[in-house]
Amino acid sequence: MARFGDGLAVDADLVRAAESAAIAARGPLGGLSPDLACVFVCGSEPDQVEEALQRAASVLRARTVIGCSASGVIGAAQGIEAASAVSVWAAVLPGVRVRAFHLEVIRTEGGMAILGLPESEDADEVAVVVADPYSFPADGFVEQANTALALPLVGGLATGTRGPGSTRLLIDGRVVDRGAVGVVLGGPVGAQAMVSQGCRPVGPAMTVTAAEGNLLLELAGIPAIQKLEQVIGSLSSIDQALASGGLQIGIAMDEYVEEHERGDFLVRGILGIDKARGAIAIGDIVSVGRTVRFQVRDAASADDDLRAMLIQLKHEFSAVEGALLFSCNGRGSNLFTSADHDVLAIRQGLATTGIAGFFASGEIGPVGNRNHLHGFSASVLVFGSPRAAGHIDHDNAVPR
Repeated sequence: MARFGDGLAVDADLVRAAESAAIAARGPLGGLSPDLACVFVCGSEPDQVEEALQRAASVLRARTVIGCSASGVIGAAQGIEAASAVSVWAAVLPGVRVRAFHLEVIRTEGGMAILGLPESEDADEVAVVVADPYSFPADGFVEQANTALALPLVGGLATGTRGPGSTRLLIDGRVVDRGAVGVVLGGPVGAQAMVSQGCRPVGPAMTVTAAEGNLLLELAGIPAIQKLEQVIGSLSSIDQALASGGLQIGIAMDEYVEEHERGDFLVRGILGIDKARGAIAIGDIVSVGRTVRFQVRDAASADDDLRAMLIQLKHEFSAVEGALLFSCNGRGSNLFTSADHDVLAIRQGLATTGIAGFFASGEIGPVGNRNHLHGFSASVLVFGSPRAAGHIDHDNAVPR
């Protein structure tokens, strides 16, 4: 008997698909009721998505259920994009405390306040959250949660196909169209969260020597645009082509690492350039003295990065039993040859089943011991039996 199950059904009748996927997800559990279940629905009509979410919840009979609408779903070793489909994930978590929450935003004299965040408890281990990007300030919440929850946070931004007001979120059989829903897991969870950002560093690591807000003014004592041109000119023709298609920048998470390589950076997009000031605008604020390095992304780099992450994850567990996967909707068939890529890689790399999730319009996960909102990434929450502290797995050790 397994502790984790996943099910997926593709059907123009979303309610029927929800029932089939829920039954399939419960199947491996040997008749036990799930302690936690997640439901992800891809459909064009918000009312039908709502019915499907509720139907799956009623079939699952889980202690806690969360879910959302999405542009694509993942389960049963498949990724389904832009088609009527439902994915369900079910877990039996003995001894684990599961606390569900619904977050809402209200306006105050000082700006905005988020209501519904549960109070921290000593036994808390990890939180999962899915949010409506139209009504919920996910980036600000993730930053706030680093202090308010002080937990690894994993999840993604849901999608409503008709824009604002069309997203649907599920919490314990109730469907809402605003805010965010999630769970805090406490006790013997046996889980590890990681993010594959899918990039490869190019050029040298550089110190930020002048900056203003999100503008990089100087890199290594040289105007940022001039330094960018130098780096691009030093690249191979292949990397130059990748850079022209969407160069990224990585911000080093640990300034004390001797050499900053893949996995050592928080990757952010380059938003544009300010020729008058010789500056580069990026999707974050970087202070003077930080180390940065340009990054490129392609299918091969993203595949290598994901598989390197899986090796590291496997090193953390004596056995992996299941996982939640939040993959960017810019990955799948938009990046790889198949929408199945990420889920198949995880099944193979971790030698497990019980994997489900959805294609998100922004992914939440930890990098450098802090939670961030990402793009083009795969955020994974793996469940299993962690290795004892101090154990060295020589077969799966990751060289530095």
